[in-house]
Amino acid sequence: MLFHPDSVNPIVLVVDDNPTNVELIRAQLKPFSYTLMCAYDGEEALEKVREQKPDLILLDLMMPKLSGYEVCKVLKNDPETQLIPIIIVTALRDLEDKLKSIELGADDFLIKPFNKLELTTRVRSLLRLKSLYNDLDKSESIVFTLVEALEAKDPYTRGHSERVAYFGGLIGEAISLSSRELDHLRKSCRLHDVGKVGVREDILNKESKLTPEEFAHIRTHPQQGYDICKQLQSFKPLLSGILYHHERFDGKGWPHGLKGTDIPLYARICAIADTFDAMTSDRSYRRGMTPLQASAIIEREAGCGQWDPELLAVFVKAIRAQAVPVT
Repeated sequence: MLFHPDSVNPIVLVVDDNPTNVELIRAQLKPFSYTLMCAYDGEEALEKVREQKPDLILLDLMMPKLSGYEVCKVLKNDPETQLIPIIIVTALRDLEDKLKSIELGADDFLIKPFNKLELTTRVRSLLRLKSLYNDLDKSESIVFTLVEALEAKDPYTRGHSERVAYFGGLIGEAISLSSRELDHLRKSCRLHDVGKVGVREDILNKESKLTPEEFAHIRTHPQQGYDICKQLQSFKPLLSGILYHHERFDGKGWPHGLKGTDIPLYARICAIADTFDAMTSDRSYRRGMTPLQASAIIEREAGCGQWDPELLAVFVKAIRAQAVPVT
């Protein structure tokens, strides 16, 4: 069955080198409203996933070209495909095979010959889970789109959040954050200014000095960003960076005047990355500095109390160790 671009049916990919097994599974799933795809070896399976991401994969282990183990490892290590549920369907019965599949990220395991009711029940269960993931992705995408729309209004801030995420990631990598922590850090940096959607546009774009009242209004954006993002449970690890990125290491920042390492790590990193991008980006009233010029200035200002001195030293070292793209 070919996938129709307007189809709303869940897409199930059946992967097995034995055509008889593929047809058996197709026949058992035919009564349900699924769009069924098939592949007969591991390489073809990866090609099909790249062409049209399925909602669930039924995967044999022993196949030519690439084994099911290898396919599972590739898909579960790729952020674009790691949330696709995979049910291993195999004749291998050893506990070792099952444990290896689970270690590689498989979501379920069925031994051939399997019971039809068991197959369809597990498929339905994991498709419900995938549907929840899809809803979550849509909600997250809306928030990230808010940031992009906000920055698109001003040519001088376009791409700011992406660059802050890049610079923040340099620090995160240098201090050996885990891949999961790095993902949270970069997302937190990307969303640090999302609260500015609630700030008056005439104040955001004002080129002359802000009045005390206008500055107080600007200062509401970390709390507004926090309030927007706290609605999503998946954003919980990101909230500290969003709320506290304007705190200062000496305690003179805002909104809560946190001091030193009481300021959460993501916020301390974001503060450095945010300042650096502001210094190296063009503005209507000045040209941006080069990365080396900016790093020299913030290094000289290390004792001013604005940033975590240890993280600042790590960042300056990272800047000087590589050519940092600033566009």
